[in-house]
Amino acid sequence: MDQHLISWIVFLPLIAGLVALFVPRELVKWVALLGSGATFLLSLFAISTFWGGDASGVFGDAYGTLHHVERASWITGKSFTIEYFVGLDGLSLPLFVLTTFVSLLACLASFNFDSWKINKGIKAYFFLFLMLETGMLGVFVSLDFFLFYVFWEVMLLPMYFLIGVWGGARREYAAIKFFIFTLAGSVFMLVGLVAMFFYSGNAVAEYPELATSYQTGAPLVTGTFDLIELSTNDAIQKYFSDSATTLLGLRFAPMMFIFLFIGFAIKLPCFPVHTWLPDAHVEAPTPVSMILAGVLLKMGGYGFLRLCYPIFPTGGHFWASTLAVIAVISILYGALCAMAQTDFKKLVAYSSISHMGYVLLGICVMTKTGFQGAMFQMIAHGVSSPMCFFLVGVIYDRAHHREINRFGGLWLSMPRYGSMATLGFFASLGLPGLCGFIGEVYVLLGVFEAGNSGPMFPWAYTAAICAAFGVVLTAGYVLWLIQRVYLGEVREEYKGFPEATGREMLILAPLGALCIIFGVLPKQTVFDFMNGTLNLIVDQINGVTQMALAAAGG
Repeated sequence: MDQHLISWIVFLPLIAGLVALFVPRELVKWVALLGSGATFLLSLFAISTFWGGDASGVFGDAYGTLHHVERASWITGKSFTIEYFVGLDGLSLPLFVLTTFVSLLACLASFNFDSWKINKGIKAYFFLFLMLETGMLGVFVSLDFFLFYVFWEVMLLPMYFLIGVWGGARREYAAIKFFIFTLAGSVFMLVGLVAMFFYSGNAVAEYPELATSYQTGAPLVTGTFDLIELSTNDAIQKYFSDSATTLLGLRFAPMMFIFLFIGFAIKLPCFPVHTWLPDAHVEAPTPVSMILAGVLLKMGGYGFLRLCYPIFPTGGHFWASTLAVIAVISILYGALCAMAQTDFKKLVAYSSISHMGYVLLGICVMTKTGFQGAMFQMIAHGVSSPMCFFLVGVIYDRAHHREINRFGGLWLSMPRYGSMATLGFFASLGLPGLCGFIGEVYVLLGVFEAGNSGPMFPWAYTAAICAAFGVVLTAGYVLWLIQRVYLGEVREEYKGFPEATGREMLILAPLGALCIIFGVLPKQTVFDFMNGTLNLIVDQINGVTQMALAAAGG
């Protein structure tokens, strides 16, 4: 089984979902929970191979170390081969395990059907839920671009139906909006996929002496979908980064970078392609909001680090200032919108836009510290945001509304719930000692580091100062939220509210514990796993950048 561990982890949820379609209705939720639980346990087993190693990270002998690699021909044509090529490295492992963990808790959150309005089509709900988990896991392990795209698209339909069928009053509108935005991004990605395949073939023909494959040691003879080859092959990198390589009269690297960026930015999401997110969050059932915030948004940042920057580093330099502006706007705009909300769930949704802005800002400066901060911010937000959305769901289950100004004094009437809520929202705020603090600080340090590196990022100090102001805005709306909802006198209508149940605490306690553990032990829990991979990506970016400058005579 160890030889095919990744495949078992990826497809076990789908297998459990198929089984759930054929068992009696009263057993469906237990089959789903067993499938999600087994998937999580197997993902923990995958971590063990990273302990005691060299932590070098990614991409075979040419680019570090991959774990649990499975590779086989899948679709073979006259001039191309699409492979089932999967593996784990320091970039994908933390997000892979996060996916199995959040999915397990979201599955448990789905148990109370009446509370979460999941009281129809139980079999279909859990089948789609588990199919979604398979799609998310597949994205994080795919190292063939075509396979990556297939798993990316697999996620689209389950989420569309989970929102559109089991969501709130405006669920159809929210689901269609999510579908259109995501599909539009996928079109840009598909164009990039096809162009990269044919242009990598041109690179092999143009520079055959540089086209040695990391896999076989022999020259490539055709284009490739292999993400490792696209990132590390000298012929491909030289051809892609050459200013003379064009598509539709425009430089190839900047054009392909922005095509991929649009697809991933929609999923992140960042301004101005963020407008689907608040509607999707507000109308989605609570377990689906947990998945959406905890995992799906992270795929945008992962796509930047897996595809955009390793394959098109010169494109990253070309668009760096533009992306920094977008990131800062996302940080400030998301925080200001969150501050203006009176709907509890919409406030948390807009806060996600602000927090994901830090991810984009940390990545666009292309420093090791910035990459570290972006990755840690994704993991931290992947823990704190599902917790916050579940906290909203718990109180909505009792009050049947989400109007912030109608609450008050909930900590006195529900002390266990109030304590967990304070922990979750303080983690989202970025309180030192909790998970949200580490990522934001590393991002800001990375941006200042870029400013110190020379004239390439003259805007870095300004971007860092503006982003730091976003921390103040975040503290403002979170503290104001806590004051209005949890502090003060208990309102008469809430005095009889039942305390958080055992099932609810079983979901909140692990998330709260991780908020503390990641904040206190970031190195041992996250950085040790991902640093080697990020180091190699930074080295790759620097090497290609120097090659491009030398070719341009700069």
